[in-house]
Amino acid sequence: MAAKPPRRTPQRILEAARALYNRFGEPNISTTRIAAELGISPGNLHYHFATKNALLDALLADDLAALDAVLAQAPAVRHVDEAWQCVQAQLALAHQYRFLLRDLNELLSRNRQLEQQVQTMLARQTAAARALLLGLVEGGDAQMAPADIDDLATALVLVLNGWHNFAFARAPRLALEASQAPQTLAEGVGRAMGLLAPCLTPTARDTLARLRQAAEPGLDGPPLATPGPAAAMAPASPPAARSLATG
Repeated sequence: MAAKPPRRTPQRILEAARALYNRFGEPNISTTRIAAELGISPGNLHYHFATKNALLDALLADDLAALDAVLAQAPAVRHVDEAWQCVQAQLALAHQYRFLLRDLNELLSRNRQLEQQVQTMLARQTAAARALLLGLVEGGDAQMAPADIDDLATALVLVLNGWHNFAFARAPRLALEASQAPQTLAEGVGRAMGLLAPCLTPTARDTLARLRQAAEPGLDGPPLATPGPAAAMAPASPPAARSLATG
């Protein structure tokens, strides 16, 4: 079997920067630290990315390109299991680039171009969330008015973009343990999808309950048995080990 070609230096730099930013926070990592992680000189790094902002712009471009591919699935959603897969893919991508939202205020203060890019990202996510919800209505799995769709789409985007910050704040000392990532992501998907429960048909709600139980085997009781907004939004008491992970 032929050996895989070595990764190009710019790709290696981006991967190392993303991993370090996710673990320690972008403001705490210098380009010198990234170069040391890769075993290259700072001059070599700056040849490819002249500034930290240039490095950030490249990372955000990668994130947005991947996000567009994920969001393209939303208009085809007609049933709860398909919606689950779409939400799961978005949250997994947010995990890969979680430093962007965790450090957002600091990054915006230094990079004005980022402001417009983040607004574009949020607009795309909201449009995709509306398409997903409309698809559930068309597929017969949900019933909701247009105004409800707008409100729910915004809430869904809020949870998807805020979940990792919430999980990090809830258990910061465990946030870097890779073993916790699948559990944290599964809980996040369940919480996001739980927002839809009051609008789902009984059959679709049962499907969502089964999906959530399968993703979170330790979940106590029927998580979606009560289809009221308070039940859908109320946070369960998580095990102490649930948190973020590096990756």
